[in-house]
Amino acid sequence: MSQSPAHKRILLKLSGEALMGDDAFGINRATIVRMVEEIAEVTRLGVEVAVVIGGGNIFRGVAGGSVGMDRATADYMGMLATVMNALALADAMDKQGLTARVMSAIGIEQVVEPYVRPKALQYLEEGKVVVFAAGTGNPFFTTDTAAALRGAEIGAELVLKATKVDGVYTADPMKDPNATLYTKLSFDEAMNRNLGIMDATAFALCRDQKLPIRVFSIIKSGALKRVVMGEEEGTLVYA
Repeated sequence: MSQSPAHKRILLKLSGEALMGDDAFGINRATIVRMVEEIAEVTRLGVEVAVVIGGGNIFRGVAGGSVGMDRATADYMGMLATVMNALALADAMDKQGLTARVMSAIGIEQVVEPYVRPKALQYLEEGKVVVFAAGTGNPFFTTDTAAALRGAEIGAELVLKATKVDGVYTADPMKDPNATLYTKLSFDEAMNRNLGIMDATAFALCRDQKLPIRVFSIIKSGALKRVVMGEEEGTLVYA
């Protein structure tokens, strides 16, 4: 097997929930440190890494959800939660010796720099990890859509959707012991089987841009490295 990475530039989509570890909400320090170690390992291979982070661990956990709240207001609160997660992630990266830059889709210049595409590309080429915060900057769009959008904008070769399960199954593996793992799926197959890998907008954008998605477990040690090395890991969704 070749020792050089199969992918030069990737977009890693982390859910806010992934940062909780086993906690009820918030950020579990040990979990974020372990994730950053995995990211550091692939950057040392020369892979350029951008990250889109969700906010469900902060907003849903602390506020008890957005029941009865105006949807746009709730979405803006969620965006601010992703900025908090992005700052925590960048801080953990700095402590691991990585250089991270947080770029926000909504303007909070005293805290993080605004998203500017040429600047983001420059940072990636310099070997910095770019963390995209605040989703797309618009309500009614998920951080999945932000991952697809930023992935397409920066010319990522692959969108990696990090989850707590090791790929896409025929059914919920927690509920159905006979559920089997898909190793590969076309976009059309995934849509026809209604597998719900990403929301419809994100999925359609990746399909239109022929941007493959790989779903894998961020909990599984070494999984991220195996993905960038081109090994069989999780589920590949391709055009």
